[in-house]
Amino acid sequence: MTQQPDRSEPVSAAQPSTASAPQEPSSPQEAIAGALRRERARSGLSLTEVARRAGIAKSTLSQLESGSGNPSIETLWALCIALDIQFSRLLDPPSPQVQVIRAGEAPALASGQSEYRIALLAASPPAVRRDIYRLTAEPGHPRESDPHSRGVVEHVVLAVGRAKVGPAGAPVELAPGDYICYPGDMPHVFEALEPGTWGMLISEYS
Repeated sequence: MTQQPDRSEPVSAAQPSTASAPQEPSSPQEAIAGALRRERARSGLSLTEVARRAGIAKSTLSQLESGSGNPSIETLWALCIALDIQFSRLLDPPSPQVQVIRAGEAPALASGQSEYRIALLAASPPAVRRDIYRLTAEPGHPRESDPHSRGVVEHVVLAVGRAKVGPAGAPVELAPGDYICYPGDMPHVFEALEPGTWGMLISEYS
């Protein structure tokens, strides 16, 4: 029998029961290496192309991404320009913002005319666009997505079945009616756990 998730957990602190928290980098070089790999994957650029745009040797960038290099400030600035990112993202990358709202936990408003209730799951920030999709999935190989454009946020409301959804390293198990949002500009996954699983996916672009 599949174990039911704990419905009493705090809305913003929901964590998967099987995933361990990512390890913190043990040195600035490791932090920079991880940030460079992440940002290059997000940009979709090859090692050769990023090195060319930054005006450094491909072997130098390879060493930096492996954590074995000792970069100068000038080299890091050049890489930030090549990757179109702020300098701080290499040293203090933003923490992924993941929110889970279990079915029935969101405050609801009732109609005075009929048996009709609404619950706000996520308000749209100013100047953003949202695309809405109906997704279906079956158990088997999970859908592993590469990072989308920078700033993309994905929202999923599960309608039927069960699924693990969210950041690739820490997906959250959802039941019907559960909601999750997570960064779409990082690797993420959707894995159906029951036949006939489906839900709604909203992609948000700033």
